[in-house]
Amino acid sequence: MVGLLGARQVGKTTLARNIAERYRGRASFFDLEDPRDLARLDDPMLALGELRGLVVLDEVQRVPELFPVLRVLADQPRGPRFLALGSASPYLLRQASESLAGRIAFYALGGLALDETGESARGRLWLRGGFPRSYTARSLAASLEWREAFVTTFLERDLPQLGVRIPGITLRRFWSMLAHYHGQIWNSAEFARSFGVSDTTVRNYLDLLAGTFVVRLLAPWHANISKRQVKSPKVFIADSGLLHTLLGILTAEELERHPKVGASWEGFCLSEVVAHLGASPGECFFWATHSGAELDLLVVRGRRRRGFEFKRSASPTATPSMHIALRDLQLDSIEVIHAGAESYPLAKKIRAVPLRKLLEEVKPL
Repeated sequence: MVGLLGARQVGKTTLARNIAERYRGRASFFDLEDPRDLARLDDPMLALGELRGLVVLDEVQRVPELFPVLRVLADQPRGPRFLALGSASPYLLRQASESLAGRIAFYALGGLALDETGESARGRLWLRGGFPRSYTARSLAASLEWREAFVTTFLERDLPQLGVRIPGITLRRFWSMLAHYHGQIWNSAEFARSFGVSDTTVRNYLDLLAGTFVVRLLAPWHANISKRQVKSPKVFIADSGLLHTLLGILTAEELERHPKVGASWEGFCLSEVVAHLGASPGECFFWATHSGAELDLLVVRGRRRRGFEFKRSASPTATPSMHIALRDLQLDSIEVIHAGAESYPLAKKIRAVPLRKLLEEVKPL
């Protein structure tokens, strides 16, 4: 089995249908939001047990009782191959992760990235975000309308279908507050005071939005050094277009004048670098000490450690913090992704690379 995970409307169904069309053999498709397909699965063992080839199950989180059946079918030597599409992480769908342990591989599908839209479209991609319907909308007004509708539908329909009983207005307020903390270190006590609830409750809110792929949590890295290091994650709104919607930013001109433009740029660059490298969430970290040294992104694979800094500047320079990170974390390199036009060395193992040349000059893992 393969689980294809990602936010609602990010393109999972389109990708799965393309895979099914190209599959060499029989392919069956079940949309679990379609009452007719749900009716076909009244007896899932009967409906799925005789199938062969590829079986696609779209929005599988809507029928969690399928997972024990899929475990049985996945163990059959000549049974079908399953492609399960879901809008919630396996951590939210505990029954799935427990029932299918050792039988399923998960792949997270993000929004559109520069290698798909082209470098010349980076301004549009940054402003509108990577959701296909937002990015490809015929006008900026249509893109804004789609994103507003997405936020409303996500809170009022999609989350309740996962069994979430938190009022949509509460989560909208929390999500909007997170947007103002985009790129900052998570502080549960501050959020708890603002909402008048416990630290555990606001952490549950955060995990819920992260588990449905609309918030990105960047875990802290702990090096074996004597310095006190930050142990809380950094929080980002996963899609730049949704970030701008939650902040009330309508146009590129408003974005350039907004106090969160630097944080928005950092989150956008971080997403592009991670997508280009092909790094998994478990390979991506940030690093910070209480004395002020920090690194925006640390990517660890095996013995390789690559550092990245993101600067909304046309001519960044090497900082003491970069040299500290290079030494203390024993990095192979640091690449400073910036808003200018030229690449140039900043110091030994530290190089400035413009975002427009990311695809050409930064090697994937």
